[in-house]
Order: sequence, then C-alpha cells, then structure tokens
Amino acid sequence: MTTQHDKARLLHTLHRPGDPLLLANVWDAAGTRLVAATGAAAVATASASVSWTLGFPDGDRADLAQVLAQSALVVRAAGALPVTVDLESGFADTAAGVGGTITALLATGAVGVNLEDAGPAGAAPLRPVAEAAARIAAARAAADAAGVGLFVNGRTDVFLRAVGDPADRLAEAVARARAYVEAGADGVFVPGVTDPETVAELVAAVPAPLNVLAGPGAPSVPELAKLGVARISLGPGLARAAYTALRDAAEEFYASGTYRAIDGGIGYGELNGLLGG
Repeated sequence: MTTQHDKARLLHTLHRPGDPLLLANVWDAAGTRLVAATGAAAVATASASVSWTLGFPDGDRADLAQVLAQSALVVRAAGALPVTVDLESGFADTAAGVGGTITALLATGAVGVNLEDAGPAGAAPLRPVAEAAARIAAARAAADAAGVGLFVNGRTDVFLRAVGDPADRLAEAVARARAYVEAGADGVFVPGVTDPETVAELVAAVPAPLNVLAGPGAPSVPELAKLGVARISLGPGLARAAYTALRDAAEEFYASGTYRAIDGGIGYGELNGLLGG
C-alpha cells in the first residue's frame, strides 16, 4: 500500500532540474484517470479549472469546502500517484488561517500545494513579501505538525500580473522566490515567464526547483529541460481546450443540426472503464 508519506517523498524526488516533472493539470476524477493513463508521474489541479467546474470564477472566489472535496476526488482517482493542489493564496485572511487550510488539505490525501502571492480580488496585485512569506511559513509549520512532507510550491505573480517596471521584474521575482524558500517553500513557481534567457536567470538565481507555466508559444519540454527547469505545468490549458471543444460542438449542434465536432471523441466504454465501469 502506498501511504501519504510515500507519495510525499515521491513528489519531492520528481523535481529534478533538467529532467522536469510534467503536470497536465486536471480538475475532476475522469480527467485524472485520463492523465494518469498517459503515463503521468504525478497529478496536479489548477485553481481556475477547479473553480470553473464548481461554478466559480478563478481568483480566490471558490468555496474552500467544495475545492477540498474536489481535491479529495482527484486524490482518490489518482490512486498511487502523488497529487498537488493549487490553493491560490490559501483561502484565508491571515497566515494562521492558511495553516488551517493546509491542515484541511492534508486530510484529503494531497501531498503538494501551490500558494501564490497575489492578493485577493480588489486588493493590490501582490501581497507584501513579508506577508506572503509568513503564509508560506504557516503552511510549512502545519505540514510539519501533521508529520507530512508536503511539497510547498511558492508562487510569485510578478510577471503574470506585470507588476512594476518591466526592468525590475526579474530582481523582484528572485527576491520574492528566495524569501519564500527561506520561509519553507520546497519549490518556486513563476508563471508568465517562458523566454529562455529569463528562465535561465531564474534557474541560476533561485535556490530551489523552478516551475514554469507552459503552453502555445513557450519553449518545448526538451528546451526547458536544457535550461534547468524542474517542473512544467499546463495550468488551466487543458480545461480551456476541453471547454472549447464543448462550446464548438454545442454551437454546431444548435446552428446546423450536425455532429461533426463530436466525431472521434473518446469512447463511452473507454471512459467508463477508466472509472471502474
């Protein structure tokens, strides 16, 4: 039997600079089984994807209890694979509250978490670095208290939210990343950066495995691996593709009464079989 502790240890070992962990982010049980069947070594959720399937917009707007319940579904569907969950900025106003969120997350069986430094809707784009670091430290303390080696991925949105002068963003992202690692983060996530020069500079300057967000226009996996990246995520990319297919098929059906868009879809038996049917 693979325990939560076993999964946590495995997740840590999968972060190898130059041989990155690939995470095709999911949001439900069927997607988890599909991704696992492709040979995934671990499973990750994306906050936007989970929020959308629960009926909420992304950005700390979803109901935490529902997010945790969805995370538990993903953990169960993933079986022996470790699961890391995107919990945005921690669904809490205070660092202590973030610690409580992490305790609840561990009860789902998850062994990793993303925590970002973006502020809640309507607030400044990013939390002050000391405040964001304190939230990382609270997550680390909660995991340590539970005796689970949770992989804490500290995310900074300096580039994603285009904060400040473009000339200062790299230095700001590095300063924040280092502060989060010092506070207890095991890895650092810097979405919004894909140009090779900046990625290479981040790899060299950040004393922890670097996670980048990839998609159309980004360097390929082999190219990012050569730069020393340790983790590559697709974020809500798969959900956007899936919902695009749904929209296009529905538009065709209602507009022309034809069904070409669903031709070639995954078979009923295959999907049912993935879920034990």
